[in-house]
Amino acid sequence: MKRLFDILATLVGLSVLCIPLCVLCIIQLVVLGRPIFFRQVRAGQNGKAFSILKFRTMRDGTGSDAERMTRWGQFLRSTSLDELPELWNVLTGDMSLVGPRPLPTVYLERYSPEQSRRHDVRPGITGWAQVNGRNGLSWGRQFELDLWYVQNRSFLLDLKILGLTIWTVIRRENISAEGHATRGEFFGSQNPPTPDHTQTDA
Repeated sequence: MKRLFDILATLVGLSVLCIPLCVLCIIQLVVLGRPIFFRQVRAGQNGKAFSILKFRTMRDGTGSDAERMTRWGQFLRSTSLDELPELWNVLTGDMSLVGPRPLPTVYLERYSPEQSRRHDVRPGITGWAQVNGRNGLSWGRQFELDLWYVQNRSFLLDLKILGLTIWTVIRRENISAEGHATRGEFFGSQNPPTPDHTQTDA
């Protein structure tokens, strides 16, 4: 039922958003040039790697995320419009509308056995952690919320999360982690954080 809902809702969403997505692509091309999209290998269900698709928000080149972030990119992130291309990932089956956010595959070896259970389900565009603090959460707290979702997931919970996501996007809170343009990298529970040089936003 969940997969069927994902497909039907995504098809409806893409049909409704077809023109806005085309407009965003044109603006992206004018403001940032090519490539229009940001791609990164993320870990999906059972740790399977896939390429996530988002609108690019940063200039190419060296430097921290904060140095490369553009005003247009900040707008895309604050409105969550940069996430819209992930509807394609949902359609292809790599993601779901609701689930733990997919994170870089390099994190796989850094999780505790309990944290790894977040990969028991398909990752989502939004999730329980995203409507309860988003990038303002510590990594530990995010994983606790991810695991709670895995253990308590249901169709009604998914509908609740989708509804809460609308309110979260409207409020534009916790877009980035404190002190970061996006979010600091996760190095495991025992390791300290590092400077913000890699886009690892959830």
